[in-house]
Amino acid sequence: MCDMAANSEIIESPLTREGLARRYRALCEDPCLANVPGKIELDLWGRMLMSPASNYHGVLQGRLVRRLVPLGGEALVEASVVTSTGVLVADVAWASADFMRAHGAETPFNRAPELCIEVASPSNSIKELREKVQAYLASGAAEVWIVYPKSKRFEFSASGGALERSSFAVDLSTLFD
Repeated sequence: MCDMAANSEIIESPLTREGLARRYRALCEDPCLANVPGKIELDLWGRMLMSPASNYHGVLQGRLVRRLVPLGGEALVEASVVTSTGVLVADVAWASADFMRAHGAETPFNRAPELCIEVASPSNSIKELREKVQAYLASGAAEVWIVYPKSKRFEFSASGGALERSSFAVDLSTLFD
């Protein structure tokens, strides 16, 4: 893997984790991108991937954050994480106080928070969601949840595979009400 030199005409190979993080921070600070709707992620080559989100998607993010608050630590919306597949942005994440002490000032996080949650959108493919689950887990997440708004269901995953239920004590029973 390479790092993109300032005077490079093209990207000749995938960016390093540090190169991806630097590129993502530059995008976050670019005033031309301040009002771009949706979230921006980067693939390994530093290319921007953009996903528009519906208002209901945002409602579910807010509801998830409120349900995570009793766990302590921090509940985050749009948490950027450098992974083996690029910079991914979890729709919602939960991080312990220990994680926040160690990584709270990082953008993007160099390690995934303990819980990363993706709210599925019609533009997502099952392949993309599975790859995100594996990338977050490989980057240190204890669990990854996929929330399916249309079918009103959840998938929970950990490093050992699919889980019947989450190990996090979060009440999801009325999330879709």
